[in-house]
Amino acid sequence: MGDRGIIMTIVIGLLVGIVAKFLKPGKDPGGIIVTILLGIAGSFLATYAGQALGWYTVGQTAGFIASVVGAIILLLLYGLVTRKR
Repeated sequence: MGDRGIIMTIVIGLLVGIVAKFLKPGKDPGGIIVTILLGIAGSFLATYAGQALGWYTVGQTAGFIASVVGAIILLLLYGLVTRKR
């Protein structure tokens, strides 16, 4: 992934983190900053998973919806890991 692809993934991830925060019900530990960082990670996850599955070519970033799904998956996992017992 080139520099432009990485920058686009980060920009999409910022927006995705905000959208995922509103779509995932319940309280998230860590606040909006952690959610935005998980949105960026979700965008990277969707990009690399999509490339591995052949949905995207090398250098092509994941779409907005795929990135939101990736971010929500990471938010759910993060919630499970940080949940108080």
